[in-house]
Amino acid sequence: MPGKIRNDPRKTGAIYAGAGSWCGTATFAHLIGLAESRLSVRRSFAFKCTLLVMGWVLVAIGCAQIPAYTFWPAIFGALTLPVALVVNLLAVGYWLLRRWPVALLPLGLAVLTWPHFQRGLALHPLRLTTATETAGAGPVVKVLSANVRIFNVYPQLRNDGLQSSREMVRWLAENPADILCLQEFYNEPAGSKTRDGDVFRTVDKIGRRAGREAFLSKTLTNSIGAEFGMAIFSRFPIVGRGTIGFGKLTQNHAMWADVRLPTQDTIRVYSFHLQSMSMEEKDIVDSYSSKAGLRQKGLGLMRRFKRGAVRRHWQVDTLVNRFARCPYPILLCADLNDVPYSYSYDRLADHFQNAWTTVGNGVGSTYNGRLPFVRIDNQFAGRRWLVNDFWVSYEIPYSDHFPTTATYQLKPRQ
Repeated sequence: MPGKIRNDPRKTGAIYAGAGSWCGTATFAHLIGLAESRLSVRRSFAFKCTLLVMGWVLVAIGCAQIPAYTFWPAIFGALTLPVALVVNLLAVGYWLLRRWPVALLPLGLAVLTWPHFQRGLALHPLRLTTATETAGAGPVVKVLSANVRIFNVYPQLRNDGLQSSREMVRWLAENPADILCLQEFYNEPAGSKTRDGDVFRTVDKIGRRAGREAFLSKTLTNSIGAEFGMAIFSRFPIVGRGTIGFGKLTQNHAMWADVRLPTQDTIRVYSFHLQSMSMEEKDIVDSYSSKAGLRQKGLGLMRRFKRGAVRRHWQVDTLVNRFARCPYPILLCADLNDVPYSYSYDRLADHFQNAWTTVGNGVGSTYNGRLPFVRIDNQFAGRRWLVNDFWVSYEIPYSDHFPTTATYQLKPRQ
């Protein structure tokens, strides 16, 4: 019929096909846009998390520089630093896989904070002492430091025949180290009213009989004449000595000895034992083993840890001020009773090189107990010393602390 419009099936199909194709393309584009939007949101969320982690690292480092006697909650912020450093490294890996330019932010922070990472996990797998380092270097000194836990003299620490006590004393007497710094020392001098023979005649056995001079810093003499305190033994002449108390003289104090080397150089060796954490190992294990244990032990442990930290931080400040006035090259041997992520350690690391961090590999834990990866015994050296070696004697299990030994070489005066 003229003027009547008829539907052409082929054209109609083409129109629907075209519309369907356009709708399909539009839907697909919409899905892609939605996916990209979600991906952008995820990336934005990940980026915000990365910034938060970087801020966490910086805050934790700042907490390690605040003494507990000024703001005690900072001690707990500092303890989170190793976790923050690891999470920051994970952020580097994430962004390298997703969008590498963003990885430069956490990577830059990781590089800047690498010395802090090394405090908890030292990495020197290919370390070599170069000829430049050793050229013109002076005498070599081997130093051993150990908390000997009063040689297990107390009844609850003894074993059959005092075997652990005998072995510990024998090992120290025969040790080739030039200088020994022993914390929680115990000695029964000749004439003391003892039933143990000469087992605990430690000053004589580790000192004179082994060819060493002895300096005993006594904090207590008991009813049988036995002596408690700390001791320094040296194969080189001791030409000066002294004791540093933190108020009343207790096991937690410091001592020093000026030692004359064969080259006629005089060095000063400090040995100190900071305030203990005042926490039983069993209570700590119980607190993280169950919710009930945390409720029963947690608050009390926190209070004791706070009190101990306040004392330690004041003690380390006292010592650092004394170190600044010393005219000789310094070596430090310490039972810090504190971990590497603490104000105590940080203050010492600001002025001295930590022997384990400088040449060690791994965690270097020194606590012999159920708490893993705890390094509370340290040796530090002044800038005139080259640290050649450092190791922990895990084969000597007679105390709750493993002994540490380091080899140092004195560099010429600049």
